[in-house]
Amino acid sequence: MKADNRVSVVVPNYNGIAFVERCFKALIKDAPKAELLLVDNGSTDGSRELTARRFPQVRIIALKENCGFCRAANEGMKAASSPYVILLNNDTEVLPGFTKALVSALQLEPRAFSAGAKMIQLHHPEKIDDAGNFYCALGWAFARGKDKSVEYYEEPDEIFAACGGAVIYRKAVLERIGYLDESHFAYLEDIDLGWRAKTAGWKNIYAPEAKVLHVGSGTSGSRYNEFKVSLSSRNSIYLAYKNMPALQLFINLPFLLAGFGIKYLFFVKKGFGKTYRKGLKEGLLMCRREKKVKFCWKNLPCYGKIQLELWMNIGKRFR
Repeated sequence: MKADNRVSVVVPNYNGIAFVERCFKALIKDAPKAELLLVDNGSTDGSRELTARRFPQVRIIALKENCGFCRAANEGMKAASSPYVILLNNDTEVLPGFTKALVSALQLEPRAFSAGAKMIQLHHPEKIDDAGNFYCALGWAFARGKDKSVEYYEEPDEIFAACGGAVIYRKAVLERIGYLDESHFAYLEDIDLGWRAKTAGWKNIYAPEAKVLHVGSGTSGSRYNEFKVSLSSRNSIYLAYKNMPALQLFINLPFLLAGFGIKYLFFVKKGFGKTYRKGLKEGLLMCRREKKVKFCWKNLPCYGKIQLELWMNIGKRFR
């Protein structure tokens, strides 16, 4: 059986008329037999209608309003009929061999829950956009290789989590550990999912042979904006609280306070200090109403391994 017979591709969309045609043209060429789903978040720009007209083989799930990236992604992944599910941003263009490389990565590593693609900046194809996501004890999530030469990061590797913009998941594991946390709405939900998988004993890996061009911030509009800064700061508080057992949270508290303080100064310089501060406050309120990941003694070795990664990844952030 060919790889594309065993995979579904889910593309969340919100007013992506500038991107969807390029996205599905490349996908259909790369994996003509894959199940393709577009989950539309109440778009008003005609992108849903364009997809239906130009690509009748794409199954469309239409939500009545913008429910956020997480809800749209979950609707598509739950509806997918294949054992492997690729989650793909609408502002991407996959390169030849993308689908096969992602499926092969999971088939070759039976303990891998996810495999992330090598994301390349579409407008600057000589630069990397993402070569695997990492998270450190300072409370920072970061894309490895951002803005570095595309010649780097050509070897498979284990990563903290795969970027939700171009990733493949085992659906059976999603059913076990849960899908994306819709409380996030958008941003850091992929780190949360990868973290939960690691806590349960699974790996997240990087598959550099799967290459994809990415516009970046195609929906939010820019690298730094009020919407993105507000949600990211809020979710950064919730992410640490949710996934760290009480003792681990206590151990990391000095690092987290330092990390959030440095980030605050950074966003003050960018003109988003007030937005970042407000997001942190909302994150603290979120911790009071949302549930933590349940602590399990059998996962103690996983907690230990993750903690070592959190410390080691501080160094990786500054390389």
